[in-house]
Amino acid sequence: MSVLADDRRQTTDDRRQTTDDRRILPQRWTKLGEIGKFIHGIGIQKSDFSETGVGCIHYGQIHTHFGVWANETRSFVNPELAARLRKARKGDLVIATTSEDDEAVGKAVAWIGDKDVAVSTDAYIFRHSLNPKYVSYYFQTEHFQKQKKPHITGTKVRRISGERLARIRIPVPSTEEQARIVAILDRFDTLVNDLSDGLPAEINARRRQYEHYRDRLLDFTEAA
Repeated sequence: MSVLADDRRQTTDDRRQTTDDRRILPQRWTKLGEIGKFIHGIGIQKSDFSETGVGCIHYGQIHTHFGVWANETRSFVNPELAARLRKARKGDLVIATTSEDDEAVGKAVAWIGDKDVAVSTDAYIFRHSLNPKYVSYYFQTEHFQKQKKPHITGTKVRRISGERLARIRIPVPSTEEQARIVAILDRFDTLVNDLSDGLPAEINARRRQYEHYRDRLLDFTEAA
């Protein structure tokens, strides 16, 4: 039996929860800059990394190491340097704002660790009051990608500023609805990332299914 078959019942239940009843729930669209603030990271080079100290997130690690959320860092800096740096708090989003690939510009990770972490240049901290995983999942959607593209600048190295990110709109359902969406997407995300012994075609099919339902769950209809 394939890995996908083992979770068919749970996946079916999750699909049923993506029906259009979400459209009648109280919701609003708002600019990111109206519900939070963007703080530019500063001054961490890879040469600053140490084995211990204060946790830090380098923008390159958002592209290569982190997923939707994180509660542990891959790297550290010494406390003396950390004291001069800007830090993400629990619940903040950390956003990589530079890449050679437009799709990767704006890739984000929700920081849910208990300790503050230092954030490098070429990344922004987004401090807000929404469910952090909800915002991180939204940053993966096609709707976010479409809004983001006109705000990207640069030639070989592509980037987006905090000022331009602040103009992007996000749907804001109730706190309960944010939590419901996150719970469903967490299950899909775990399933996709834990698949290791399935056939490549099955794994790709599950990943496409996850992306479809992620975008569907977060595709609220914006009022004209």
